[in-house]
Amino acid sequence: MDITTLIDSKIFIGIVSALAGIVAAVITQNWLSKRALFTYYVFHNRIGLSAEDAIYGSVKVTWNDNLVSHLYLSTVELINQSAKDFENVVVRVFTNNTLLLAHRAEIISTTRIIEFTDEYKKELVVPEGEQPTNTQLDLYHHRRDYLIPIMNRGQKVSFQYLNAADSEEQPTIWLDVLHKGVKCKFRVAQNQFLGVPQPTAALVGTLVGLIAVGFVVIYIESLPIVALLSFFLGLVVLVPGAYTVKVFRKIRDWLAG
Repeated sequence: MDITTLIDSKIFIGIVSALAGIVAAVITQNWLSKRALFTYYVFHNRIGLSAEDAIYGSVKVTWNDNLVSHLYLSTVELINQSAKDFENVVVRVFTNNTLLLAHRAEIISTTRIIEFTDEYKKELVVPEGEQPTNTQLDLYHHRRDYLIPIMNRGQKVSFQYLNAADSEEQPTIWLDVLHKGVKCKFRVAQNQFLGVPQPTAALVGTLVGLIAVGFVVIYIESLPIVALLSFFLGLVVLVPGAYTVKVFRKIRDWLAG
């Protein structure tokens, strides 16, 4: 039996297809079972600045009648980037160069407000008739612990803080997630295009465009048309890139169930 006959054999094709399916299943399961990734972004907007200026005069910013030098509204956005859903995720938000004042924590696109953990609430309990201790005030102003009951794949959670920076430097607010199978990373905020980060959409769009240009060169003989189509593909490179990423995400979620 020569190689051509073997390749044309239905038994051979069946065996190769079965082996390919097994390999694909193993790869898919390994991919789905790998460590989950949470990412978070931080945005800062300066609201007010107290200053004594020879030209503009005295400017004072207060919060609940307390003078603050640098007042910011900061937003921390946490995203479950994995293909898994999680329950009872404890999230810690902390800082060392600003005072956390008023806050709002919510699961985006829902009506759910996120509460503090029971352990954190106990640390802040003030007996009736007494005042908060310096330790409690320091804890409240520099750390908050939350319990997220459900963190589905692709879910976004928002933490907003009115805060008073200790110096002229922009405040730094960090987030920590300690949960089995979860890795948390800080990411620099990027502009979005159709819900996809622009650098990602541009990279994927470029690869898709190169493949499309290859087909154009092969199947179209007219040089002006080739040049025009290639120019158009380069002009709208973000569009195919963004939709390719969105389709990939849909397939990933479908494979994950």
